[in-house]
Parts: sequence; structure tokens; C-alpha cells
Amino acid sequence: MRGDASTLPPAFSLLRSEFNAFLFAPIGEEGNDTLLTVLSALARLGLDPWQESARLGLLSREKATQSLAAMIANLPNGRWAQSDVGAIASRLIALLPAKRVSAPPPRAPARGKFPKPSRITMLLIVSILSGVIYFAVTHWQPSPTVGADSAQDSASNDPGH
Repeated sequence: MRGDASTLPPAFSLLRSEFNAFLFAPIGEEGNDTLLTVLSALARLGLDPWQESARLGLLSREKATQSLAAMIANLPNGRWAQSDVGAIASRLIALLPAKRVSAPPPRAPARGKFPKPSRITMLLIVSILSGVIYFAVTHWQPSPTVGADSAQDSASNDPGH
């Protein structure tokens, strides 16, 4: 598997994603005079920007605009009037690809959430651990105590005894 951008599905390739125009478009200025992009806003809301772009792309323009407008309205620190949120969302939704894209493949679970292990995986883990324990028990030999042997040797070699 090569590590370049050509190995990624087109919708998820950062270099040539069909969602780039939408994701990197500015929503507006924030309180600290920086432009907030759709990508940053979606990430701040805890959403995967590419999955959300694909989801919005599957909706009708009207429903996608309503959904994005609700997200923009929930963003703090925006220097835009709440009355402008609908127009902002409409402008941004127009940047989504005209061709409706298929839903992205399911993503790996979020950090901290692990998938349920299969029975085969659990059996493999138990087998490996059992083998390690068996090997340790059958091949364990206590090491001789250094202090006891050296004390006996020195006592037998002492000319005064």
C-alpha cells in the first residue's frame, strides 16, 4: 500500500477532495478577527467534516441549508447576525458538489470507544495468555540464593573452623 494521497478514496483525499470548496469556505469572522471555515466549525461541533459534508450532500438543498444553518447558529463567537445565518448556510451549501455523493464508508470508532471483540479474537487472546502462563510455570526454576551458598563456602574454607 502506497502512502500517497492517491490511495485514499476521493471523498477523503485532502489534496483533491470534492468537498474542498465547501470545507475551506469561510463562514465569517470570529470575535478574534479570524475567519472561521466550515471545516473548523464542523470539527468544533464534534463532527467529522468529510462525513458531514457527504451527509449534507445527500440532502435536498433546502434541508441541507436548514441543517447547516442550525449548526452555524450554535457556534459561539461569530461576528454575524443571527438573521444572516440562513443566507450564509445557503451560500455554503451551493459549494457542495452538484452530483450527489454516496455515503462515506463507516469510520473507526472515536477515541476511547473500542469495537466489541469477536469470539475468535477473544479465543486467540486466551490461547496466547494460556500458553505464556504454561511456559512460565513449566520452565520456571528458582535461582539459587547467592547469600546462603557464599556463606557456606566461606565457612568451609575458613581455616579457623
